[in-house]
Amino acid sequence: MSTALGIAAVTAVLESMLNSVLNPGANLGLVNISALAPDIVQTSLNAGNNPNQINLFLHQVTMNAAWRNVDLPSLSPDGITTLKNPPLALDLHYLLTAYSAEDGFAEAVLGWALLTLHQNPILSRNQIRSLLQSPPPANPVSSDPQRAGLADQIELLRITPETLGREDMAWIWTALKADYRPSYAFQVSVVLLQIPATVSSPLPVFSRNITVQPGPPPALFQVQLPANQAGAALGDPVTLVGQSLSGVTKVRLTNQRFGFQYQPDVTPSAVGATFVTFSVPNDPLNLPAGVYTASALFTDVSGNILQSTNGLALGVAPTIIMSSPAPTIANGPTGTSITLNCTPQVQPQQDVSLAMGGTAVPANPIPAPPPASTPTLSFLFPTPGLPNGPYVARLQIDGVESTVTWSATPAPPHFTTPILNVP
Repeated sequence: MSTALGIAAVTAVLESMLNSVLNPGANLGLVNISALAPDIVQTSLNAGNNPNQINLFLHQVTMNAAWRNVDLPSLSPDGITTLKNPPLALDLHYLLTAYSAEDGFAEAVLGWALLTLHQNPILSRNQIRSLLQSPPPANPVSSDPQRAGLADQIELLRITPETLGREDMAWIWTALKADYRPSYAFQVSVVLLQIPATVSSPLPVFSRNITVQPGPPPALFQVQLPANQAGAALGDPVTLVGQSLSGVTKVRLTNQRFGFQYQPDVTPSAVGATFVTFSVPNDPLNLPAGVYTASALFTDVSGNILQSTNGLALGVAPTIIMSSPAPTIANGPTGTSITLNCTPQVQPQQDVSLAMGGTAVPANPIPAPPPASTPTLSFLFPTPGLPNGPYVARLQIDGVESTVTWSATPAPPHFTTPILNVP
């Protein structure tokens, strides 16, 4: 693959190729070969410099459609592990313009340049190496022509004509604020830019055990939580509903936000053809609240994964600790302050808010807790604060809200826990 200097190297190759043909083989005298924006050339002409000149202008760079999706995806589902290092595949669009102050010389110079491009539709590797031996002095690749790696990329460079209509050509020259000169549009494809990167490299496969099973493949359709909760607290039972689930041995919980898989995988308490039931591990230190992906695994007796289902979103909900220690509420000049503890342990980088009734506020900055403790969360409902009375408290961490229970008796239906009273 080419390095980041690949684009500059293509321009250097084109300049060197034109220079080798026009000077002195065309017998037109000295012909300047440049790679400047036309407005810069125009400024030089206005200053009285009127040489015979061929100018290459890279006016557009586009993605190459054939190479665009090669080696995708580049990241694993955790969003962290690099799987592939796909190249940046580009097509380069050039305008070749001839300049001369003498009658007919612009046409003659342009004819030689076009014939050169026509006779070299594909640039071989040896040709690229040879042309880069004498690159233009001002080009960044001149100090070390081979470091661009252009001759070593997988694809060869192809030069093809590109048709620009009158409106397109007029728009380009109007945008450049330069006087129009006879021009030829062409494309160079494909330039593959890539830098070295550390990627995942799987081990070789010793043997492939392929089995054919009748019926639909295993799949998960729904997550069922107790009492229609929005999230499952630590220790709550969860049921994954799907198809062809007989033989599931483990449930894997993956936290995409923190980029980790909970270990060890959870052993289900019950498995059927259409369901898998397990309990959320009661591990407040290692299973922070938030959104997880739950998937069912089929493993052999050695614990090797034979098959995995799709993943479903599962919210692990926080629980407000109502005693030992109980939440404290105080009214002051700045508003109502509330401090409380919760389980599982909150990480300093998590998004935490507390809703009291219909009002929610973010948590005050959370310090990094000792490894075996849960930080005390503090919240401030600014002046005038919260009016006196009972409130239904809902703690939300990374988008998952704590469970609220309710009762229909005595009527009317009402919330039962957690209730905090503002004095």
